[in-house]
Amino acid sequence: MAQNPQQLPSKEASLFRHVVQNYETKQYKKGLKAAEQILRKHPNHGDTQAMKALILMSQGKADEAFDLCKLALKNAMKSHICWHVYGLLYRQQKNYEEAIKAYRFALRLEPDNVQIQRDLALLQMQMRDYTGYVQSRRQMLQQRPGFRQNWTALAIGLHLSGDLAGAEDVLHRYEETLRQTPPKSDIEHAEAVLYKNTIMAEMGDHERALEHLDSVRKSALDRTAVMEMRAEYLLQLDRTDEAEKAYTKLLKRNAERRDYYEGLEKARGLDRSKKEDQEKLGQLYHSCAQQSERIDAARRIPLDFKHGDEFRQHADKYLRRMFQKGVPSTFANVKQLYSDQEKKETICALVQGYLGEEPQTNGDVDQVSSGTTNGSIKPPMPDAATTWKLGVNYFLAQHYDYHLSRDLAKAQQYIDAAIAVNPSPSDYTYHMTRARIIKHMGDVVKASEAMNNAREMDLKDRYINTKCAKYQLRNDQNADAINTMGMFTRKEAVGGPLGDLLDMQCVWFITEDGESYYRQGKLALAMKRFQALYDIFEVWQEDQFDFHSFSLRKGMVRAYVDMLRWEDRLQEHPFFTRAALSAIRIYCLLHDRPDIGKSGGHLNGNDSESAADKKKAAKKAKREAEKAEQERKAQAAKKSQPQKAEDGEQKKEDQDPEGQEAFKIAAEKPLDEAMKYLHPLLELSPRNVDAQVAGFEIYLRRRKYLPALKCHLATLALQPEHPKVFEQSSRLRLALEQLAEPLPQKAQQVVEETFLSRVAGSKSIEAAVEEYFQQHKTSLAHVQAVVRVRQALRPSDADQKAKSVQDLSDALKADGTSLKDALDGLTLLQEMQISVEAREKYVSVAREQWPVATVFQRR
Repeated sequence: MAQNPQQLPSKEASLFRHVVQNYETKQYKKGLKAAEQILRKHPNHGDTQAMKALILMSQGKADEAFDLCKLALKNAMKSHICWHVYGLLYRQQKNYEEAIKAYRFALRLEPDNVQIQRDLALLQMQMRDYTGYVQSRRQMLQQRPGFRQNWTALAIGLHLSGDLAGAEDVLHRYEETLRQTPPKSDIEHAEAVLYKNTIMAEMGDHERALEHLDSVRKSALDRTAVMEMRAEYLLQLDRTDEAEKAYTKLLKRNAERRDYYEGLEKARGLDRSKKEDQEKLGQLYHSCAQQSERIDAARRIPLDFKHGDEFRQHADKYLRRMFQKGVPSTFANVKQLYSDQEKKETICALVQGYLGEEPQTNGDVDQVSSGTTNGSIKPPMPDAATTWKLGVNYFLAQHYDYHLSRDLAKAQQYIDAAIAVNPSPSDYTYHMTRARIIKHMGDVVKASEAMNNAREMDLKDRYINTKCAKYQLRNDQNADAINTMGMFTRKEAVGGPLGDLLDMQCVWFITEDGESYYRQGKLALAMKRFQALYDIFEVWQEDQFDFHSFSLRKGMVRAYVDMLRWEDRLQEHPFFTRAALSAIRIYCLLHDRPDIGKSGGHLNGNDSESAADKKKAAKKAKREAEKAEQERKAQAAKKSQPQKAEDGEQKKEDQDPEGQEAFKIAAEKPLDEAMKYLHPLLELSPRNVDAQVAGFEIYLRRRKYLPALKCHLATLALQPEHPKVFEQSSRLRLALEQLAEPLPQKAQQVVEETFLSRVAGSKSIEAAVEEYFQQHKTSLAHVQAVVRVRQALRPSDADQKAKSVQDLSDALKADGTSLKDALDGLTLLQEMQISVEAREKYVSVAREQWPVATVFQRR
């Protein structure tokens, strides 16, 4: 058995070089042919076997490639090519740890191989092994000190590892090696200089950072960034006069940037919370507004700090200006003020007063409002009255639809009035708002119809079509939503519109589609969508790999560092959070009710129907599943050729379109599967209460009491009055009282000190539950917590279930109960497997409160 690389004759050596070239140029058939020609004469040549394995991997033959590469290593254990290829195979399999091991072994055999060093460094950055990355980059720099990328890459590694002084020193030492100043067109140099400056600022040395910035700003290509950095440094150094001038220049470049106004306020030493400064602030923003009639920010920002009569006067002036100009986004501009009850009421009163008014054109409001030019009065626009009336009614419709001032009956009244006076019948904006109001009423059927009517006003507009698809999914019209989205997907896409949406990583649609299937009880399909979204975020994580070399090659190092930091927090994205929480709920349901996994992932809403009905439903579901499987196989048999994408790449057919097989596998160990969704939530979104609640549910079911306690304490710290706090406390206490065997001594000590000492007392859990119920019996969310604890205490008590239905129904009538809380209550009754007849009492009360809510009409 040969251990050293086998030397080839000149002819075969030339062929081997062609194999490498064919692989690099993706001419795989030629490469295989040349490799086979070599192996016919030298069947045990390890390097050729390794290159052949690499080509096979590129053709999708992973198992064959690994087997051949292992044989190559057996034939040439001391060949750096074989070990390098072995690492490349693992890299393509996303097994980065094993790839790094293979690269390191290859470097032992060939320490100065630049390609292996580069591949190792890229993987170390991908894995965030900054220590190893710095070591690799330092070695590469020593070998090629004249290559700027090596200096910059080493500086980035030191920067991200926390050695800011070392990173600055590396960049400075490279600049000292330059014999002449690079030209101004050298983007790589300009970016590296600004990157060095940001490192100085991160070190807190703003004085030196400012001096350096002043010395290089003439040669910098990103002028806006230089101006922003300089203004910030001046402000940090309390050089307020210069900072004021710097921010004034920035406002001339962009008069709508709020950060610049805030910087200008600080430079002038003005504090919004101080009454004596508010007059100066008003003068400041008035002078800024006079710079141009088109500036909005300088007119809008004073509403944030003004109060009382001053606020009323300024709001009146601002709103009149916006209504006369016919700005549809007026409400969006001011709704942030609604967190202040007084301001909300003032705005509402002002706009209500405009209903009977005609637009002013006498110059009293504003130059822009009146249409004056050099003191002369321009005649009003022909549709000025219509524009005014339309704007006022549209604002009030949004005002009463907003969750802080909701009155949906009035909202519908005003949106109908706005549509009636709309001079452009084809403008779908107002019809969209009408659909949104109907949706908030709970009538998702009519909301979907209304949004579809709005869509038909402009079939070529992508935004309204996607909005319509979202409403169709909220109404569980999955097929209609796909057809709507299909208007803007590639017709030749493999898998149809859905396949194209998956390829395009359309996360909002996938999330909404999954949640729709979850509501319908089609858990297998729902889980397939959530898994698809999880895979998309994994792809985004892996896609950064190419940028490790690309960004250095292009010299965009500041953007590269920002990208790395963004990637580190990628999975705190709202869509990932939504999908992860929904997936965790399904996995908890699978753990609690294993029969769902055996039923193929179909959850019937009538969970407590008779045994005979259940049996009939199960047989029907089985027949439908078998029929669907036969149809799928028949369609697959008709396809004689594999489908290909537009670029010619062969696409694999989805062998499990309904998600049945994957769901059955997940149902075997649901809590283990749930952990891959839970870990990112707890790590990246620790202040998300829903994430902590999900963590508690998983850990309690896994009997991991210390992590469950940690999640409970986090929920308590974040929202002490949250209903889940009491529920978690009671369920955890119950679980600890029912332990089959005692906890380890240290774990018991932690539980005693942080939990039991706080909740334990003379009261039993049952007594504590009833006392809590008496304190919160008018809050539906709190009553739901009580019902869950009762269910944990006595899951089979029929009288208790009847009492729970009654208590939930009573709480449903309380003022302030939201539709969401009502839906959560209905979901709770379904989870408890309350019969349809028993649930009808709750549903009838809900129907009285929300007479048009579709979800209660369907029951």
